[in-house]
Amino acid sequence: MAEVPRWYARGDWFDVCKCNVPCPCTFAQAPSYGDCEGVLAWHIREGQYGDVRLDGLSLIGVGYFQGNVWAGAKVAMGLFIDERADERQREALQTIFGGQAGGWPGQFATVLGELRGIEYVPIEFEVASDLAYWRAEVPGRVAARGEALTGPTTLPGQRVQTLNPPGCEVGPGGVATWGVAAEDRAEAFGFKFEWGGRSSKHIPFDWSGPD
Repeated sequence: MAEVPRWYARGDWFDVCKCNVPCPCTFAQAPSYGDCEGVLAWHIREGQYGDVRLDGLSLIGVGYFQGNVWAGAKVAMGLFIDERADERQREALQTIFGGQAGGWPGQFATVLGELRGIEYVPIEFEVASDLAYWRAEVPGRVAARGEALTGPTTLPGQRVQTLNPPGCEVGPGGVATWGVAAEDRAEAFGFKFEWGGRSSKHIPFDWSGPD
């Protein structure tokens, strides 16, 4: 394998899943119903792999696991990659998200038990500047939207957040903004589900490698 160049990627991650609010996985606990399925979405606001720019590219994962993923449970997942990526960008993204480039994705890749496939598709991705909502879509295949959690004592304009969650999906030190899944629907890679009204959270990521 060729030597891995220096790289970094900064952006937005969110999920929508089967768990109750708040998703126990972010607290390093087992999922609400013993198993979980949902959608994970990443958008690279700024990134570079060697001399390959990655700005503006998105990925969406559709996955399932049973048990506590932080205690050895393995995830089955299919991955959609932004079709706008050229050949070098595709190679870079697969190397990073496959774990071969080190950094946090290299650690997170150890929970992957089955990769059901990779497809290059159009991806829509949007995060409100005030974190009122976040959404991603693969037209006709996946629809995911989280809306910021509110309640009777939530201060206007303030978000419900957890600092330094023990099961942070994007690595140590994250800030999770909690939401409710307005949409959580997928039919891809052998998965078919719809779990609207359950948990969602947004966490920014800032990765680099190799270690």
